[in-house]
Amino acid sequence: MFRRSLYVRKHGFREYSGNDEDISKKIIDSCWNKDKKYFQVSSGHFNEFYSRDFGMCAEALVALGHKKKVIATLDYALSKFRKHGRTTTSISPKGKCFDFPYYAVDSLPFLIHAIKVADAKGILATYQDFLVAELDSYYNIVFDNKHSLVRQDRYFSSMKDYAKRHSACYDNCMLSMLRDDLSALNFYNPFSDYDIKKAIINNFWNGDYFYEDLSKQKAVTGDANVFPFWCGVVDAKEIFDICLKQIDKAKLTKPFPLKYSSDPKKTSRMHFAELFAGGYERDSVWMHLGLCFLDVVKRYDKQRFKGFMKQYKEIIKKHRNFLEVYDSKGEPFHTPFYFTDESMLWVSKYLSLKR
Repeated sequence: MFRRSLYVRKHGFREYSGNDEDISKKIIDSCWNKDKKYFQVSSGHFNEFYSRDFGMCAEALVALGHKKKVIATLDYALSKFRKHGRTTTSISPKGKCFDFPYYAVDSLPFLIHAIKVADAKGILATYQDFLVAELDSYYNIVFDNKHSLVRQDRYFSSMKDYAKRHSACYDNCMLSMLRDDLSALNFYNPFSDYDIKKAIINNFWNGDYFYEDLSKQKAVTGDANVFPFWCGVVDAKEIFDICLKQIDKAKLTKPFPLKYSSDPKKTSRMHFAELFAGGYERDSVWMHLGLCFLDVVKRYDKQRFKGFMKQYKEIIKKHRNFLEVYDSKGEPFHTPFYFTDESMLWVSKYLSLKR
């Protein structure tokens, strides 16, 4: 990452030719690892497999005609995980499975989600024994069966890798999505007898917005107020409208969607590694979070959706690329040690949303 940051400071980002759709298609192609047959997160420095990012993009990739590659990616990842003995957040370019910095709540849910949206029944059959064992392990590591929520007595990695959160709303939404997807697949489901949706609403919804985690700080955060809708915990326009007002009031959509937080001080405790990344996961603008936000806005507010998509189009045209993260002012994020990644697979979501 540091070596690439030096290169970008000197030479700039790679620029793709064509309009926003041409650029998007070329980036998706650049993220396909032809030798190992899997989708990388990017063709920049995150040139590895990430369960979260792939699962987030899987439905868009299928819709864009990449179903065979999605299934090949699942086969690649699950073969590595089975050999390793468990699922992890990531697989390095050399094939090493690892988590950062802790066991991740969302790795297994996003893998199962990708299997569901790709209708990958063959994958489910091939890895059935491994996945059943992983679901049992996940239940024991993650689940508080007394309260039908993610445990709050330990930290888990999730969308905000550096954050130390106590049973984050996002994490619980992943748990709810996992339960629903297992039911839809008619697969082994250790969570089937628990009302996780009800538990999330009872513990996180305060009438104005969803709390970030069970510490219940008075702060509106991006992921906590997107994923209850993205994961199907709630499907009510009136509740989304309330959340959207709070998101706007907190300026999480400024200069464009979406920030984790508008106040870098009002955030969770962070892992010490954040010293090298600065405000990487504080008041920065994250494009994958923004795209999940746009998934939801498209469902409930077509006019706002068109405006946000126009902003994204202009950003893609400006950089002739699709960057990972921007600072609070809308400039490419960087610190003395880090420069935002580029050529992100996430652009598949933009292209799918546009269609």
